[in-house]
Amino acid sequence: MTRSIDREILRLALPAFLALVAEPLFLLADAAIVGRLGTVELAALGIAGVVLQTVVGLCVFLAYGTTAGVARRLGAGDRRSALALGIDGLWLAVLIGAAATLVTVGLAGPMVRALDPGPDVVGPATTYLRIAGLGVSPLLLMLAATGVLRGLQDTRTPLIVAAAGNVLNVVLNLLLVYGIGAFAGLGLPGSALGSLLAQVAMAAALVAVVVRGARREGAALRPDVVGVLAAGRTGVPLVVRTLTLRAALLATTYAVASGSAADGSRAVDLATHQLAMTLWTFLAFVLDAIAIAAQALTGRHLGAGDVTATRAVTRRMVRWGWGAGLVTGVLLAAGSPLLGPLFTGDERVHDLLVPVLLVAALAQPVAGVVFVLDGVLIGAGDGRYLALGGLVTLAVHAPLVLLVASLGGGVVGVWMVFAGAFMGARWLVLVHRERGEAWLVVGSDPPTRSSQST
Repeated sequence: MTRSIDREILRLALPAFLALVAEPLFLLADAAIVGRLGTVELAALGIAGVVLQTVVGLCVFLAYGTTAGVARRLGAGDRRSALALGIDGLWLAVLIGAAATLVTVGLAGPMVRALDPGPDVVGPATTYLRIAGLGVSPLLLMLAATGVLRGLQDTRTPLIVAAAGNVLNVVLNLLLVYGIGAFAGLGLPGSALGSLLAQVAMAAALVAVVVRGARREGAALRPDVVGVLAAGRTGVPLVVRTLTLRAALLATTYAVASGSAADGSRAVDLATHQLAMTLWTFLAFVLDAIAIAAQALTGRHLGAGDVTATRAVTRRMVRWGWGAGLVTGVLLAAGSPLLGPLFTGDERVHDLLVPVLLVAALAQPVAGVVFVLDGVLIGAGDGRYLALGGLVTLAVHAPLVLLVASLGGGVVGVWMVFAGAFMGARWLVLVHRERGEAWLVVGSDPPTRSSQST
């Protein structure tokens, strides 16, 4: 049985990992193409990107919540109902996307100025954001459709679409930024337009796959008001969870900045922190891929009413989490002296990055378990507990990391708190829940608030 579980995890996790890696490659390609236009244009891209990533990141529940619900109904043997729920998720993405697009495009200027990028960057960043903001709805549709396919135990299709979308994005960006023949190119706005067109194509491809499946099963394509509202209610706790995670990361970055001297060392600390967080995020893709498999498999087994299989898969995925965390931790520790020079020529950053990465490496096995159990509980529809757990974790982490920074702990001290308090608190919260029975609610529908207890 162990081998069959491993095969199932690998079948879902490997394509999910490759699809996750495609996302930063999309952004890196944009940066590489725009970077040749000049520093101002690259800075404008970065500022607009922060706004877009924040808006879209808050809506990640469109993927997570849909995965859990669809997987449950699939496990119950009702594929038609699973796809009907997925269609409701797509309509919810359309509604939220329309509102988010109006806000992003309409308030592009104030949002850019709020980040205080400097007078020479404000104009280009605002122009880019107004064009790229039209891609919010396609991006949210991509999240929702990906969630449906993951719930249907299909992680290959999102990978294929992501790979094709990356190629299309590069081609469109090159043509629209630099031009060809008599067409002189649009410069920075061309990058925004190229990315927008690529995102529309990717969203259309994913939605087409879901719609084709719904038609094949006889599921209605029109919006069901009750179903759309239910999908929205399911997403609220996951939004709170996401907000607590982002707040914790923001508090960590603020602690690095506030705890540094107001001279050149602040720039060194912030650069070191940024590099360490970038590497941490990349390694998180490996662990998050297992979490995606956890969402899909947990939802399916609970939908089938098989608590024994749910427990067995959870135990196996926790071992995968430990193992993946050990591997990434060893690789990060071994590479710590070599990684700094790949990103910067500043030897002060090189020296400071090594101890920070060693701290991050020690936390990798714990992070592996945290990611897996987070996926398990999302798959179980236990969003309310995850939201409350996130608030508790933030309440532990934020004061402690700010205190350590104020006492002169420096960037290494801040990362020790991040690794120990933040990840440790998340581990305790999630392990405590997993060892209980409250999250093991069976049935074709996600558990309601009344069926959950904390």
